[in-house]
Amino acid sequence: MSESSSPSSPSTGSSRGAGIMPVQPEASQSAIRVSEHIQIPLSELEVSFTRSSGPGGQNVNKTSTRVEITFDLAHSPSIHDDDRTWLQERLRSKLDTEGRIHIAAQEYRSQLRNRQAAIERLEAMLQQAILRPKKRKKSKPTRSAVERRLDSKKRDGAKKRERRTME
Repeated sequence: MSESSSPSSPSTGSSRGAGIMPVQPEASQSAIRVSEHIQIPLSELEVSFTRSSGPGGQNVNKTSTRVEITFDLAHSPSIHDDDRTWLQERLRSKLDTEGRIHIAAQEYRSQLRNRQAAIERLEAMLQQAILRPKKRKKSKPTRSAVERRLDSKKRDGAKKRERRTME
């Protein structure tokens, strides 16, 4: 039994290996828009393809349609230090030890659709995490609200006084 390789694909030892490559920008999207002032170019994402489970029949056994996107949050030049600290705090359960986020997608039979799904998930995750809660403004009850509360207390007190038994 001899191993033969086709002239169109170079022999790399294993046909099952995962391919790792930077994301090539599409015509429709060249960056992930996290907020008004944060955009992450797709060139900062690392994409790898592996064999997928799930729907696809024999296609699953032949093609690497599962996509894993890795984004290095800790070292991204697109994110300012204060935003990076905020995101690392909010996403600490989703970061690995090196400060990277891994997103995998394998719902579709096509590599392209899985890649788009993974990018959309990363975008949604970052957009949700960057939101800062609004600071609470202390409010003061209106004069009429204070008067209503005091009147109600006086009425309740009078009711209870009337219930007492007189001797």
